[in-house]
Amino acid sequence: MTQVLAVVGGGDQGLHAVLAGAALRKAAERRRQAVEVELRGKGVGGNPLSASAIQGAEAVLLIGEGDLGEGRFGAMRRARIRIEDVLTDAQAVLDRVLSGDAPTPVAASIPKKIVAVTSCPTGIAHTFMAAEGLQAAAEALGHPIRVETQGSVGARDALTPEEIAAADLVLIAADTGVDRARFAGKKLYATTTKAAIRDGKGLIATAFAEAQVHGGEAVAKGPARPAAAETKAGAYKHLMTGVSFMLPFVVAGGLLIALAFAFGGIDAMKPENAGTLGFALGEIGAKAAFALIVPALAGYIAYSIADRPGIAPGMIGGMLAANLQAGFLGGIAAGFIAGYATSFLNKHIRLHRNLEGLKPVLILPLLATAITGLLMIYVVGVPVAAILAALTEWLKGMQGTSAVLLGLVLGGMMAVDMGGPVNKAAYASSAALIASGITAPMAAVMIGGMTPPLGIALATRLFPARFSKPEREAGGAAAVLGAAFITEGAIPFAAADPLRVIPAMVAGSALAGAIALSVGVEIKVPHGGLFILPIPNAVTNLPGALIALAVGTLVTGLLVGLLKKRAA
Repeated sequence: MTQVLAVVGGGDQGLHAVLAGAALRKAAERRRQAVEVELRGKGVGGNPLSASAIQGAEAVLLIGEGDLGEGRFGAMRRARIRIEDVLTDAQAVLDRVLSGDAPTPVAASIPKKIVAVTSCPTGIAHTFMAAEGLQAAAEALGHPIRVETQGSVGARDALTPEEIAAADLVLIAADTGVDRARFAGKKLYATTTKAAIRDGKGLIATAFAEAQVHGGEAVAKGPARPAAAETKAGAYKHLMTGVSFMLPFVVAGGLLIALAFAFGGIDAMKPENAGTLGFALGEIGAKAAFALIVPALAGYIAYSIADRPGIAPGMIGGMLAANLQAGFLGGIAAGFIAGYATSFLNKHIRLHRNLEGLKPVLILPLLATAITGLLMIYVVGVPVAAILAALTEWLKGMQGTSAVLLGLVLGGMMAVDMGGPVNKAAYASSAALIASGITAPMAAVMIGGMTPPLGIALATRLFPARFSKPEREAGGAAAVLGAAFITEGAIPFAAADPLRVIPAMVAGSALAGAIALSVGVEIKVPHGGLFILPIPNAVTNLPGALIALAVGTLVTGLLVGLLKKRAA
């Protein structure tokens, strides 16, 4: 049997070398071909080919770039291969190399059709940044791709059944739950939006190497995700899914209540004003939209865990949480209880295939709802309600040092990772508190989240020599994004110089948040940025909010300009 050698060079992406080596070994094992693999790259190595292996081999595969030690192999038959080719289809590469005695160079990679879905909790920046990252990476690698974005206004560029059927790979880059039922039978890989934004090429290569076939019975078997991606998702991703579906209720309800006060005054929602426009708007906002906030949160946390069968138990558990005065904390508990109860029952209840259809419409909703409801009433509801009441009283009584400290923490968290887990933790908790009538934390979060891109935009104008021409041009876009409360507008600048830019942004955002809470600013809706300021009663102490934003922006801009080095 021909002994084949392979040297895999991953350069700075050592993980790619490891994945390519593993894919090559699996392909060789299926072909019953002996292969010796040497890995080279950042963070890998230590397994050089031995002299005896080189002496007994007849062919060598030179994979990737960099110094592969080609001089060792003399006149041995060799093939130069791109690392993407191996990660895409190692079996095809090995078959082509071993198909003849003559040297067989492997040229450009075989194009593979990719369909992708991107989604983030708010459905704004990360959704579209991830889509752009995947499109650019696929184009560079020579693979046609179609991306569906599931944003704040629903799906755009929705994938058709024909496109899904023709795809070689389904790639989901999402921080929320995405319905996978339509991808049954396709090779699927799921990850986060951040992976697509940071390294689209590496993500596509990894997806081809690690994708698993999605099971055919999506509802019965639950959402099919690769094990590694599922482990990474965890409670955070389930919570963010619930938050993303909850936000429209908070936005609509909060703005309608603000408009009710604008049209009917501070007493607009009192019974004696029934029949007036202000009273009607208040009824819609407070007793309809706000009443659904906690059930929506719980229902879609459960949906993220257990797919469609989890929605009814989750929403019912969320309604119980609201009725028990357990608020958003009770809704979170209900969502996780319902989701994991439904998932457990789904996996362990086995029926004849003719009766399997009863599970999602009868058995799972009934049993999971009963379990969730009983636990909420007899175990979870009362203590969680007590915790929420204590938290509410503390937050409503904040003043002085405690308000400044909370503002510092929340504002700073918004600038630490600009849309990442720390940012989303501050945002999600503050948005959920609006449902309990606590609107001060959202002031620190929104103002602190607007400050980084606005501060960066200011720095590009005050210190143009510190930025390259493309960065100065991008400063205008960052200003628009900041005005709309899209903190992600600062990401390109932070990525280019994180050790200087991120501390400056954290300082400015923390100061802005502290000022906002110290002067009593409250914001009653969870999104909108400067565009909500003209709406009556949406912002309490509007001058204070503008002062906090201006000071935070100025501090960020000055610190960025002082800390950054002159552009080359």
